This record gives sequence, C-alpha cells and structure tokens, in this order.
Amino acid sequence: CRTSKDVVIVCKEEQSFHQKIPSHSPVGLAMEGPLLREVCALYDQISSLASLKPSKNVDTLFTQLVLTCSPPAPGLDIASLPQPLQAMRAHLIRLCATAEALLEVHFSSILASFENPIHNLSIFPYYSNYLKLSLLEFDILISHCRRVPSSIAFVGSGPLPLSSIVMASTHLKGTIFHNFDIDPAANSMARRLIRSDSDLSKRMVFHTADVMEVTKAFGEYEVVFLAALVGLEEEEKGRVLRHLGKHMAPGAYLMLRSAHGARAFLYPVVDVSDIEASGFEILSVFHPTDEVINSVVIARKVSDLVLDNNNYNDNNTDDEKRGVLVNTPIILAEKCSGFKDFGPMIDELGIEEQLS
Repeated sequence: CRTSKDVVIVCKEEQSFHQKIPSHSPVGLAMEGPLLREVCALYDQISSLASLKPSKNVDTLFTQLVLTCSPPAPGLDIASLPQPLQAMRAHLIRLCATAEALLEVHFSSILASFENPIHNLSIFPYYSNYLKLSLLEFDILISHCRRVPSSIAFVGSGPLPLSSIVMASTHLKGTIFHNFDIDPAANSMARRLIRSDSDLSKRMVFHTADVMEVTKAFGEYEVVFLAALVGLEEEEKGRVLRHLGKHMAPGAYLMLRSAHGARAFLYPVVDVSDIEASGFEILSVFHPTDEVINSVVIARKVSDLVLDNNNYNDNNTDDEKRGVLVNTPIILAEKCSGFKDFGPMIDELGIEEQLS
C-alpha cells in the first residue's frame, strides 16, 4: 500500500506473485556461491506460497530471507549478476513489497482496535527496527540541516506510517508531517491510528495522491522523505526522482532509503547517478550493518548543479559494527536557508483540494 501503483494492485489482490521466475540450473547456482543458492532456494519457496498474508509459514520464510541477506557480502556485485538472477531479484523485491504491505494492513487493523493505538505500536514485530532507522535518519538529517524543519513530506506512508509517527513523536515534536499515499484505504487506516492522539492528529496530514501528480506542494517542504518501495524498478524510481528534482525548492533536502550488498534482494537500490542527474547533490550515504536493513541517502536540491562524479566514493571497507558513513567532499551553502516559517495549520480537506 505504497504510492507505487504496482504495489497497490498487488496489495489488494495479491496478483502475479505465484508467477515464478525459472531458477538457475544446479550447476549455475553452484558457480554463484552459497549466498545466492540460499536466496534462490528461499525465493522458490516464497514464490510458491498460496498467499503472502501474515502467517507462521510466511513469517518464517521472510525472516530466513532477511537473516540470509543481512550480513555483509564482500565481493557481491548486484549489477553484474546474470540476467536470470536479475529477473529473480526483481520479482523477489516485489514479493517482499507485497508481504510488507499486507503485514502493515494486518497490524494497522489490530492497532485500530486499541483505545490509543500510538501507545501500543510495539506489537508490530519490526517496531524496534523503525526506532533505530528513524534515529539514524534524524541524526543524518540534523548533521546537515542545523535548523529543525517546520514541514516535512513523507512519500509512500502506507496504512501503518511508523516512520512519520516515530519521527514526529520522538525527534521532531514541533514539525508538521504531510504523508502522501496513492491508496485512499491506506490513508484511512493511517488516520485511524493517530486520531486519538491530540498532538499527532494536529501535526500529521494525509494526502491521497499519485506522487507524479503532486507539483507545487513539493516546493513548500524543507525535507522530503521517499519510502524505499516508491518505485520498485530503476526506471520508475528515476521518474520519481526527476519529478521531485523539478518541483522541490532549492536548498530542500531529500532523504532516500536504498539497499547495499545482499540486502538489495530485499529492497531496490537507488542509483546515485539518477539522484545527481535529477538536480540534487549527494551529501552522504550510510550503509548499516546491523538489523537496520535500509541504507540512507541524503541529498540537497540545488539550482545549478555542478558535480564531479569522482567525488562520490562508495567503498565499503572494514564495516564498523553499526555501519559505514560515506561523505562527499561538498562545501555547503548556508544550511536550510531561504525557507519561511510554517504558517497557521490549514484544514486537511482544504489542503487536499489544493493538491488535487
């Protein structure tokens, strides 16, 4: 239930996940190594499931997949994998996206039954991961943007917008969060979670819109977060990046979630060159090596972009316990400059009418 139309369709109807991509022959798999053999074996089992809705078997298989793909995989070059494995990976990412969307729908429904859902978020099995990822993203954002942003957009919020909720309730307690999702049902579920919270219900706004149809509004946000599952294919992700680059304000920050190493079997990899070509300068890239799966990229929108591709260095040497921070040697202008203070809160319906 993200902003990707493909994911919405799959989430609603669980279409096409059973259409398995043929695996390598045993000889080919042996040549690829134990990691890829294990990933292919899990892919065969996952793609053969009758449903990806939460169940003991589904949870067990995806847990095994995450545990297999999480450790550092030195020497693994995702881009150089042969075509059959590339096709398998692309389909596996869609399976993961579908399962994640169904998991969020399931737990959003459960949480809505509580008198105060926000006080019970810990029942979500990956809640602790969201806490760590949100802290990581906050630390990276504040290290570049010294002024606390007054307005943030989160694109691809879904039915269980934990990223926005955790960021708003823990790290950015005075910031307005505008959450975008293409699925009205997802937004309806998300609103139910925060309506009993007097603070979050005032600071979290939900817009039902296709990201590619939102234009002027993106120029009003100091920071835009792009969820990992918005744009599952490289071409689709590139279109979203170019759209954001066209409509975000100069000086605004773009936070993206990517994947590195074997974790690229779980989530799409954001091409740094696509970010740069869309009108952004890369400020830093962080590759966690703990249970936080997503890499975090922060970029800054500029007017006249002059980039030296040699400045970007993605050498992941001797990983630290928590991860690897890769900084680009870019001298920044005044951080978070040129933004007006956020005005009075506008009625949610009025905002959505302006965006439509």
